[in-house]
Amino acid sequence: MREYALTFVIAVAVTYLLTPFVRRAAITFGAVPPVRDRDVHSEPIPRLGGIAIYGGFAAALLISAKLPHLQEVFVYNTWMALLLAGGLITVIGIVDDRWGMGPIPKLAGQVAAAGILVSMGVQLLWLPLPGTTLSLGPWLGALISVLLIVVTINAVNFADGLDGLAAGIVAISAFAFFAYYYVAAVDQGFERQSYPAMIAIILAGVCIGFLLHNFNPARVFMGDTGSMLLGLLLTSITITVTGQFDANTAANSGQDGAVGVHHGLVVFLPVLLPLLVIALPLADLVLAVVRRTLAGKSPFAPDKKHLHHRLLELGHSHARAVLLMYLWAAIIAFASVSLAVFDQPVMILTVTTLVALCAVGLITLPRLRRRRRRQQARSSTKDHISVARE
Repeated sequence: MREYALTFVIAVAVTYLLTPFVRRAAITFGAVPPVRDRDVHSEPIPRLGGIAIYGGFAAALLISAKLPHLQEVFVYNTWMALLLAGGLITVIGIVDDRWGMGPIPKLAGQVAAAGILVSMGVQLLWLPLPGTTLSLGPWLGALISVLLIVVTINAVNFADGLDGLAAGIVAISAFAFFAYYYVAAVDQGFERQSYPAMIAIILAGVCIGFLLHNFNPARVFMGDTGSMLLGLLLTSITITVTGQFDANTAANSGQDGAVGVHHGLVVFLPVLLPLLVIALPLADLVLAVVRRTLAGKSPFAPDKKHLHHRLLELGHSHARAVLLMYLWAAIIAFASVSLAVFDQPVMILTVTTLVALCAVGLITLPRLRRRRRRQQARSSTKDHISVARE
C-alpha cells in the first residue's frame, strides 16, 4: 500500500505544480476562448489544463516503475501504450482547444489513439455471459475495444460542463476502481490486478491535483485536452484487466471459498464496473444523442440541456450542482464495488437506497423552496387584499 500511496502523492503534486505553468502558457498561446451561449461561466477561462494532467500521469507512471514492489507490473508494454495514446489524444485536444476541430477529424483522432492501445495489447479478449465466457477473436475484440474507448472518451467529454465536474467524477470512479482491484490483487492474490490498481490510483491523483485549481470558481479548464485524456485512461484500466485476467481462474477461485471478492461478481465486474462508474456521463451522452437526433440536429450539436444544466435550472448553485453529481457518482460506483467485495448484498442495497433517497431529496430541495415561497407570496397578497377591503 505504501507504494500506491507514494504514487498517488506524486501524481497529485506534479499535476498541482504544473497547472499554474500550463495556465500561463495557455494565456500566452491564446487558448482562452470567448464565453459561448452554452457556457455557465461569465468570463473567459484559460484551457489546456489537460497538459498538466498528462504530465502528472507520465511522471507518476515512470517513477512508479522504479519502486521495488511495482516494477513487476511493467512486464507488459501496456504502460508504453498509455503514454503514446495519451500523448496523441493530448495533442489532438491542444489543437481543438486552441483552433477548434470538426467532429469528424476529432473522432478520427480518438479512433487513432484507441488503435494505439489495441495494437499494443490493451484489448478485450473475453466477455462474461450467464453461465459461460465468450472468447473474442482478435478482430472482434479490437473493434469492441476501440468502440468502448471512443464512447468513454466522449462520455467524459460531455460531463465537462461545470467547474470540477469531470475531474471529480473521474476521481471518484478511479478510487472505486482502485478499491476493487486492490482487493483482488492483494487479498485474493491476483497479482496481475496490480497494474489496473496502479493506473487507477495515478488517475485519481492527477484528477485531485488538477481539481485543486479547477473547482468552482475555476482558474483553469482542462478543455478537450484533459477530458478526452481522462476518458482514455479510465476505460483503458478495465480493458487491460480483461487482457491479463483469466475469468475462469477468478470464478474457480471464488467457488473454492475465497473471501473478499464475491465469486458471483468477480468475473462480471471488470467489464461492468466502467459502465457503472461512468453511468452519469454515459447516460448524459445517450440522452444528448437521442435528444438532438429527434430534434433533427447533429448528435454533436451543442446545447444547454445536459444533466448539470438541468440541476442549475432547478435552482442549485454551481458548486452544489457539482457536489450532487459527485454524490450520485459515488453512490453508483462504490455500491457496485461493495456488492463484489462484501458478501452482504441486502445490507449494501439497503444503505445505498437510503443514501440515494437522500440524494433525490437534496436535488428537489430548491424546487420545494420555490414552491413554498410562491405559496407564502400568494398568502401575503391575499392578506393585503383582505386588509384593503376592510
